[in-house]
Amino acid sequence: MTVFLPSGLQLPISFGDQHAVVTEVGAALRSYTSAGADVVVPFAETELAPASHGAVLLPWPNRLGDGTYEFDGERHQAPVNETTRTTALHGLACWVRWSVAEHTTSSVTLALDLAPQPGYPFGLSAQISYTLADDGLTVELLATNTGTGDLPYGSGFHPWLSPQGADLDECTLLLDAATHVTVDERLLPTGSEPVAGDFDLRTPRVLADLDLDDAWLDPARDSTGRSRAVLTRPDGSGATVWAAAWAQAWQVCTGDHVGDPWSRTGVAVEPMSCIADAFRTGDLLVRLAPGESHVSTWGITPH
Repeated sequence: MTVFLPSGLQLPISFGDQHAVVTEVGAALRSYTSAGADVVVPFAETELAPASHGAVLLPWPNRLGDGTYEFDGERHQAPVNETTRTTALHGLACWVRWSVAEHTTSSVTLALDLAPQPGYPFGLSAQISYTLADDGLTVELLATNTGTGDLPYGSGFHPWLSPQGADLDECTLLLDAATHVTVDERLLPTGSEPVAGDFDLRTPRVLADLDLDDAWLDPARDSTGRSRAVLTRPDGSGATVWAAAWAQAWQVCTGDHVGDPWSRTGVAVEPMSCIADAFRTGDLLVRLAPGESHVSTWGITPH
């Protein structure tokens, strides 16, 4: 009998002193190190990703209230997998096996043909590449509508940045975004507000006493259209997560409520095309016509 690891095949890539492992199940980033130190919080090949560590979030990121939505006059019911809040969390691609399209020393590409199914009766194909180079890790996701009608779509990614043994309370985080998304007790959006107080991360904020599982809009962009978030450790080292213009929103989670032994072991910094519940509200929802594609490019630069 063949015994499979929970995350499937392990696909290592390397460049210089950078090393990463991508998994067959979910096309997840299981580990990433630079100069021998963790850039992201890893999980073992023998365990399930504990809190969406390294996950690819499609065809929607974050939460979908009650798993229900209406698209072009038809009502759909997606599986509810976050029972405590009665939501459909992080899409459909996290727990399925992707196929390996190409694997070189420094890059790996995986593909997925997401079959039409109850709750998401649309044809969607996806291809994701992870590449290591001088400037760190670059990730590109290409999603294409392979069906005969329009479909709703959103994308996101879930890296947990590592404090490398330091106390997360002593690290700082910068996210230059002007608008904070307000939520209800289920973490579903209720509106938005200008950033202030604990939600103003436009200058580096010490993470002590911050309990975050929140989204931001209106990120500042550089001349190339990129926005970014920066974790800095007490010794001055850190990591920058950047995303191209597709990322209209960012989610930050300090992991206070993910449970032991993972609580506050890192900070999730998640570029997203839309915030939670976009399939229900239509806010920032991507509509793909037959044959149309959407590209999500982002990366991590250790420093």
